[in-house]
Amino acid sequence: MNTVIDTLIHVLLASWNVLLESAPFVLLGFFVAGLLKAFLPDDFVARHLGGGGTASIFKAAAMGVPIPLCSCGVLPAAAGLKKQGAGKGAVTSFLISTPETGVDSIAVSWALLDPLMTLIRPVVAFFTAVAAGIAVSFTDRHSGGEGTERAPNAVAESQDACASGCCCSHREPEPQGLVPKFMKGMRFAFGDLLKDIGGWLFFGVLLAGVISVFLSPEIVSRYLSNEYLSMLLMLAISVPLYVCATASTPIAAALALKGISPGAALVFLLAGPATNAAAITVIAKLIGKRATVVYVAVIVAMSFLAGIALNALYASLGIGITGWLTASAHEESGPLAVLSAVVLVVLVARAMLPAKAHAH
Repeated sequence: MNTVIDTLIHVLLASWNVLLESAPFVLLGFFVAGLLKAFLPDDFVARHLGGGGTASIFKAAAMGVPIPLCSCGVLPAAAGLKKQGAGKGAVTSFLISTPETGVDSIAVSWALLDPLMTLIRPVVAFFTAVAAGIAVSFTDRHSGGEGTERAPNAVAESQDACASGCCCSHREPEPQGLVPKFMKGMRFAFGDLLKDIGGWLFFGVLLAGVISVFLSPEIVSRYLSNEYLSMLLMLAISVPLYVCATASTPIAAALALKGISPGAALVFLLAGPATNAAAITVIAKLIGKRATVVYVAVIVAMSFLAGIALNALYASLGIGITGWLTASAHEESGPLAVLSAVVLVVLVARAMLPAKAHAH
């Protein structure tokens, strides 16, 4: 019994240390997300993604990078874009770049991973989105636009998915003036968005603690030392798994500290947030079955190739791919980290309380 309690305490302490490192950057990421929501018009994205040209695909990828939505939460937004005239290629590009990265996950990457990974992650997400968008657009032109007529059903199903617990922003009347807009953005970031992502973030932090305690470097060295095998394993785990970009970061960091290669970590960070079994069924109705096969294939291929390239890059810089994260010394957490962690816990708990509890 004492052994079980001791193990539980070790897991909680390890999770708390991860939370201490990431909490200030998580709060910063949500603050920036609130600013984007406040001062970026709701129809800004839709106005720039019409038609089926390559330019709209690049725009969709670029616009999706900073937006903090998970792979389910992006579905209603993407369905709305399609209904407003966005091309399939642009919709596909937006569907990938948005969940793979965001201002919140970039901030957490900076806290828990190294600067190179923090930079590479959104860059690869952008090019993966562009590649998938172009491939889907090409496939659509040569297949007679299969699936286009299903867009209304896709909108309805994506809204159902949102209502069942995925991330989704609620439309409100656009306020006038800087202060009301700012307050609306902060309510979204530390209300709706924190409610959607907070639970998954804590799940990722807790899982990182479990990995820290139970997964030894010897196990990683024995079973995951082959960089290609480890990347294939990450693909097999991440493609059907639901995990948002922010929650995937502490998991990847915990694996990296045990010796997994940066390429394998990047594969998990890209493929995990962009795909999951629940979202793929809705995506198939949104862009068509053939395009969905292309969508998943491009994500898998680009993630794997990016992982190989990243390992080569680290090796060329003289950084060992099995000890790449241990080189960054983590300082002892100060009062700011502790305060940020406590504030984050309180905000997530408050956001996840029922609406009636808020009123009281």
